[in-house]
Amino acid sequence: MSWWDDVDGDDGDEDEPYGQFDESSVRVRPNPKGNRPRTKTRPTYDDAPIGWVTNVDRGRFGVLVGSGTPDEHVITATKARELGKKSVVTGDHVSLAGDVSGDAGSLARIVKVSERTTLLRRSADDTDDVERVIVANADQMLIVVAAADPEPRTRLIDRYLVAAFDAGLDPVLCITKTDLADPAPFLAHFACLDLRIVTSRADDVPFEALHEVLDDKVTVTVGHSGVGKSTLVNALTGSSRATGVVNSVTGRGRHTSSSSIALEVRDGGWIIDTPGVRSFGLGHVDPANVFRAFASHAIPVREPADGIALDQAHDWEIVDRVQAGELGATGVERLDSFRALLTGMGAHDPGTE
Repeated sequence: MSWWDDVDGDDGDEDEPYGQFDESSVRVRPNPKGNRPRTKTRPTYDDAPIGWVTNVDRGRFGVLVGSGTPDEHVITATKARELGKKSVVTGDHVSLAGDVSGDAGSLARIVKVSERTTLLRRSADDTDDVERVIVANADQMLIVVAAADPEPRTRLIDRYLVAAFDAGLDPVLCITKTDLADPAPFLAHFACLDLRIVTSRADDVPFEALHEVLDDKVTVTVGHSGVGKSTLVNALTGSSRATGVVNSVTGRGRHTSSSSIALEVRDGGWIIDTPGVRSFGLGHVDPANVFRAFASHAIPVREPADGIALDQAHDWEIVDRVQAGELGATGVERLDSFRALLTGMGAHDPGTE
């Protein structure tokens, strides 16, 4: 009789095929990766070393560790996977894991980005609300503009001012190349603002005045290409950022820096040098911050109308002063720039009421 004839038997005879096996004989395939299952509990990194991002270069971050101590040094880090799409930019305060020795070949990970106190952003144009973060945690903005070669562009400066106010930065205006042209006519455009202004010549950089402005501050520099921004930064920090010349045909400067980098000022403070730009989109900006770039806004000058908050009542100061003839032809140009920005952003123009 074949063993197949007794397959339904229940006597459990060990002589039957497979009768010798039981559950204890089962072989379980091991974890092919040889590691433990991932847990949903993630470390908090409360005791992780803290650093300050000084530059960003193609997915690698220069991070200053131990600032102000004898162990101060810059390390190279990458962004940890758990940060997801959260951006890391120059000026960020971050928590680190991994090798923070800074030795050759070492690489740390940025595992947490601290809350930002200020945030300088720009968009592609005034209708694009997709913002590009440039710098975090700066204290002030140094707007560098040449008195000539290239010719100063008041409307670009207006955009810088709006971006500064929107970011929570104090703006400072630095006029270079004053040996080539008198900056007074250009500065008249900003007479209604309480701006701090520093002037500079090619043969006479005002180090004392600039150090007074920069001391113990983190300052982000912005400026049109060719205005001498990199030359100024090199003189203040001892760095060797590339400098360029202005095209004699187009009157435009050539971009000489392609990324933001933090550089220590010789007598105290930090400068974050940004690439030169020819446009500065404000699509992400609250229209209320546009008004602040066009008036000293010390006191309200008119009762608020329907839909305008009380703390914005002063925002119409430039409109009233221009209509009263107080600011002359310059005031009219300022008002035109003011209205152009509002129109480009699709905002309401109070001067049309």
